[in-house]
Amino acid sequence: MTARDLSIGVDVGGTNTDAVVLDGDGRVLAWTKRATTDDITGGIRAGIRDVLAAIGDDRSRVSRVMLGTTHATNAIVQRRQLDRVAMIRLGAPAATEYPPLTGWPSDLVQMVLAGSAMLGGGHMVDGTPIAPLDRDGILRFVDGLDGFDAIAVAGIFSPSSPEQELEVAEMLRAHLGQDTRVFLSQDIGPTGLLERENATLLNAALYSVARSVTEALVTVVAEEGLDATTFFAQNDGTLMSLDYAAQYPVLTIGSGPANSIRGAAYLSGHDDAIVIDVGGTTSDLGVVVGGFPRESTLPREIGGVRTNFRMPDVLSVGIGGGTIVDVASGRVGPDSVGYRIDREGLLFGGSTPTLTDAAALAGSPVAGRRLPALSSTVSSALERALALVADRLDEAVERLSLGRMDIPLVVVGGGGFLVPDSLASAGSILRPDHGGVANAVGAAISLAGGRADQMAPMGDRESAIEQASEAAVAKAIQAGADPLQVSVVEVLETHVPYTTQPTVNVTVKAAGPLARLAADMPVR
Repeated sequence: MTARDLSIGVDVGGTNTDAVVLDGDGRVLAWTKRATTDDITGGIRAGIRDVLAAIGDDRSRVSRVMLGTTHATNAIVQRRQLDRVAMIRLGAPAATEYPPLTGWPSDLVQMVLAGSAMLGGGHMVDGTPIAPLDRDGILRFVDGLDGFDAIAVAGIFSPSSPEQELEVAEMLRAHLGQDTRVFLSQDIGPTGLLERENATLLNAALYSVARSVTEALVTVVAEEGLDATTFFAQNDGTLMSLDYAAQYPVLTIGSGPANSIRGAAYLSGHDDAIVIDVGGTTSDLGVVVGGFPRESTLPREIGGVRTNFRMPDVLSVGIGGGTIVDVASGRVGPDSVGYRIDREGLLFGGSTPTLTDAAALAGSPVAGRRLPALSSTVSSALERALALVADRLDEAVERLSLGRMDIPLVVVGGGGFLVPDSLASAGSILRPDHGGVANAVGAAISLAGGRADQMAPMGDRESAIEQASEAAVAKAIQAGADPLQVSVVEVLETHVPYTTQPTVNVTVKAAGPLARLAADMPVR
């Protein structure tokens, strides 16, 4: 019997779509980098076809395909393909001073919001109900709407007291039909009402976008005749099934940086490091701890909307291979020629000086090309630009290292040649093989994961950890993990201030090998 131990990882970025094939031992057998297409399907199709052609008859060994994409982020930023959502907040008479969508850009509000209501319900931090659930008010609200695609529900402290949100979902489906799309905030983010509410509404608005991407992947896999299970990468560097991704598309927003960080750790063999992914427009820096991306503790803004779902702690710097060097002023960036570098950069016969040209002038082999003769003015500007790049990157690494100067720096991405061989704020500089497609590698080697939050008095701390662990494991299994091998990989405890008794909020992350191939793939 032919071993079915190959995995395909695909990462769809704004400029390029990368694809790799990994064998059962985690070795890269084939890779490619293709231009991302407007319809997303074309770039995925081209990438997968390239790597399948490279492995020939071994294509029958492919048993899973994993995808990471920035498509959800782009849909929010570009205001396209978003669904209309009705928003129900459970918390009146408290928390009514700031209505739903407070602080949202007006154009996004007009596009997304089908109506909102603040109704009786919600809980105090200790689980005491703020007010009885206003069941009649909920039904009157939805019956008075002109039309909507989905309903989002957010209750005060619902992550630790989920009963009311669950009852509302059951009630709405019984009233409107079982196919009604209802999204609950307890499934999306931790405590923090406004940010969690925002994330839930965005998640509901992204449903059709997510469906189009999942259908694109399924279409390409079917076209190629692959008998493979498909998965999506999520923000924390783990995977989820396509059905789970369609239900929670907001969890894919940070998957690009997470894939790069996890892929860089895997390729370099360092589970604790700083990672820098240098692209055409920006350099994204992150930290890998225990093989997973370090997560940000701060609210994140997506397309002008403040949210609090978990995202990698990423620092973006306006330095990339296509970054423009202004010869007259000496300014470096933030403008970039992006994917047009192959026709606008000096190295490619164009007239715009870029950091790629600066690297080539310094002796870096770039695309096997040589620079044309340059004036002394242009040469001097490019030399100064490289020195400025080194200073900016050194400063960025220092910010992420938190004072430690012995942490290795793993360099990946197509523009990695811009990173000097030594930086004062970093330990050793590592440039692993296949670093240019680390994002696709990260997608291919990821585990399935889930997380859960639980708030409780300090005296019930052990019980809270146990309950959150059970919920996180259940979500990991729902995302596609093998029930026999999934385990808790992280427990975070945060003390809650301003409570009548000592209170702790517990966040648990669980992960495990994918169910179908748990016995075939190494866990790293």
